[in-house]
Amino acid sequence: MKAKELDKKFDEGKSIIKNLDLSKAIRPNQEQKRVNVDFPLWMIQSLDKEAKRLGVPRQSIIKIWLAERLHKPSSL
Repeated sequence: MKAKELDKKFDEGKSIIKNLDLSKAIRPNQEQKRVNVDFPLWMIQSLDKEAKRLGVPRQSIIKIWLAERLHKPSSL
């Protein structure tokens, strides 16, 4: 299928999944790398409280908050 045909099909709201080879799909800059960070106990307790309130794991809260901070324009 040519790109124009695929674009047209997509623009019309039709499914294009069967036209894609998802086994070769990649997400640039999404590779994972493990890091260790030591937090004070009060911070862990606060993170756990917020994670429980939102119904997500502690790691998710940390990732979301870091991502938000890293995408903010620096005020320095």
